[in-house]
Amino acid sequence: MHGNFALRTSTLLILAAIAGMSWAGDVTTLDEVVVTAPRMAEPLTIELDPKLPQQPVPANDGASFLKNVPGFAMIRKGGTDGDPVLRGLAGSRLNILLDGTEFYGGCGMRMDPPTAYVFPETFDKVTVIKGPETVLYGNGNSAGVVLFDRDAKAMSQPGGRVDASLMAGAWGRLDGVLAGNYAGEKAYIHAVASHAESNDYKDGDGKKVHSFYERENLSGAAGWTPDRDTRLEFSAVASRAEAAYADRTMDGVKFDREGYGIKFEKGNLSPVVQKIAAQLNYNYIDHVMDNYSLRTYTAMSHMVNNPDRETKSAKLSADLAVAATTLLTVGADWQGNEHTLRKVSGTEAQADAYAGLPRIKDMATDITGLFGELRHDLSERQRVIAGLRVDDWSADRYNSMTGGTFMAGADETLTSGFVRYEQDLAGQSATAFVGLGHSERPMDYWEASTYNGLLASGRLNPERNDQLDAGLIWKGGDFNGSVSLFYSRIDDYILTYAGSTVPSARVMNCPATATMGVYSCSGNIDATRYGGEADMAWRFAPQWTLRGTLAWVHADNDTDNVPLAQTPPLEGRLGLDYTTGPWTFGGVVRMVAEQDRVDVGYGNIVGQDYGKTSGFNTLALNLAYKPNKQWLVSAGLDNVFDKSYAEHLARDNSFEAGPGTRVNEPGRFIWAKLNYRFD
Repeated sequence: MHGNFALRTSTLLILAAIAGMSWAGDVTTLDEVVVTAPRMAEPLTIELDPKLPQQPVPANDGASFLKNVPGFAMIRKGGTDGDPVLRGLAGSRLNILLDGTEFYGGCGMRMDPPTAYVFPETFDKVTVIKGPETVLYGNGNSAGVVLFDRDAKAMSQPGGRVDASLMAGAWGRLDGVLAGNYAGEKAYIHAVASHAESNDYKDGDGKKVHSFYERENLSGAAGWTPDRDTRLEFSAVASRAEAAYADRTMDGVKFDREGYGIKFEKGNLSPVVQKIAAQLNYNYIDHVMDNYSLRTYTAMSHMVNNPDRETKSAKLSADLAVAATTLLTVGADWQGNEHTLRKVSGTEAQADAYAGLPRIKDMATDITGLFGELRHDLSERQRVIAGLRVDDWSADRYNSMTGGTFMAGADETLTSGFVRYEQDLAGQSATAFVGLGHSERPMDYWEASTYNGLLASGRLNPERNDQLDAGLIWKGGDFNGSVSLFYSRIDDYILTYAGSTVPSARVMNCPATATMGVYSCSGNIDATRYGGEADMAWRFAPQWTLRGTLAWVHADNDTDNVPLAQTPPLEGRLGLDYTTGPWTFGGVVRMVAEQDRVDVGYGNIVGQDYGKTSGFNTLALNLAYKPNKQWLVSAGLDNVFDKSYAEHLARDNSFEAGPGTRVNEPGRFIWAKLNYRFD
């Protein structure tokens, strides 16, 4: 592997020492340890424990973790750093928050979406909220929101705790996590270290895919709790990584992140003011990509790009009990982003001369929001949840070569809101719901980068999504499940084009000439989308559980009367678990249909359609053994029949197979994992 990562050695030594400890203790029965089919816990909300073993293989980043949630897909680029997609929407249409703060990656070609900086197991809870059904977590939310959070209450519980895990698998896959926590009566400290690496994987045909990576992360938090209603916390995170990409001519040789945060919470201030919360965050991403460090150099000139991004944010909120049956959350948030770039080619790049060049700012954005979200209980079984949000967004766009102004003073006032009715059915452990949501979002950095008319004709219009959600959740002891349906109309949907041929007039402001053989542009269209998800878990015998999920999306580009590009195919999963004492054995069959509704060359900032795809089926097997409360051993075999296939939503393998050939998924993969907890 490339690079020298000391954390790997220290993590393995600590885990080896832990492994030498006694296995004494009572045998513990497993309780849904291997997660094969996450279920909706409440309307449009899924809560997941990222510390539980996942099947298929445990995730190395946030997108790999989310792809097992019904309705999600992942756009593969290599071995890591894929883009998550929810119901066919990705990028800034899907808000990702880490410990309450939203930030973006540095790469202008999406090498590092926010989920690239997530090692799921270092968090305590992952929450998915589908659709524009909340206003508490920033602007947009056309697709939904994903929250990766740590449990502050658990960290402040008196005493000490250690969590450690080690996973090894085929192709040199190695993940290690070590977390420690200690709390006294009025203070606590928490620290986490993680390491992940893999060599190039092979697809089902035995062909090596340019996909190796290596990453390490350190994070910590220190909190002061003078009483049970007060918490002041300071946190910091630092990470670094490198990764090879099969879908492009350059690799990521540097992904450095540093972040700092301060949180303050105060509860029970009065009968009305139940809690106030404030948060300040700073994040900095420094990214380097080149075409020679991590791959065999070709006749192409040496090239280096070094973008960076600085994100500052603040949030203030209050929970108000305005009546015995009504809770209102009000607040304000702000985020500022500045993106710069420096790049060089030829002999200067080979000599790393870019480090001495000045950075040129190419875009700066600022957004301030006011929000309010209310929950009102109409009766014991009926409730209404509603919210309203107003954001003021401004942006300046500059020429990344000269620093000259492309677009100055772009400004939009954006309104979002929703209302949802929930009804617990009489005599049933079931809840029915229906919600109507509206969201508006401006063009993001990547969409602005593909818009060629900034000098002459203004800017892209903000997207406006109106969406109806409805469904049913039931919990019946041995049978649990849910169904959720949606219908969405998006006005001024931002459609992008990327291809080697001049596009039709359907997308505005395409350049007259290609850049490095590719035309890239974007424009507004109107779109209609509908579909839904279903999940269930049926314990049909004391030791047997059948699980299943189904997800489907249909989407149309109404402006051009063609399918909306980058729409995932119908997908179903069926899993079967057998539990006996401390043992669980299971398997999951994934069934994906063909997708023939495509619009070649068109898509969004994370990918374009390359053509139709065939369906496929895969099988994954797993087992887990929990001898006591401290230890858990799990193992699995993914893609049992070594099938060669690619997802419909995947980037093209331009590095090895040429344009239009998707990056194949890994072939047969075997893994084993050891978890330890002491408290």
